[in-house]
Amino acid sequence: MLNTWNPVVLWALRQGPLRHGALRTRIGGISAKVLTETLRRLEHHGLVSRTTHPAAPPRVEYGLTDLGRTLLDPIDSFGRWAFTHGDALLRAQDEANSA
Repeated sequence: MLNTWNPVVLWALRQGPLRHGALRTRIGGISAKVLTETLRRLEHHGLVSRTTHPAAPPRVEYGLTDLGRTLLDPIDSFGRWAFTHGDALLRAQDEANSA
């Protein structure tokens, strides 16, 4: 299940369901194809639900399942860690690349 976009998509859905286009706008930098693949993978794992609303054309929204919501705290913790230690991480990468 490990994929770079998984936590980004889960975090973007934390405030409630979104349509594909709105989700893509909120995330930025993700192609429609990659977003679709990520949503399908997260749905397959039971972390995201897909709801189709009857309309013409049909309106589809994606939202977190209860299981998906359990990942928000760990994702938030990782984000705080990255914010706190990001400079040190970049320095270590620069040192490794210059060696």
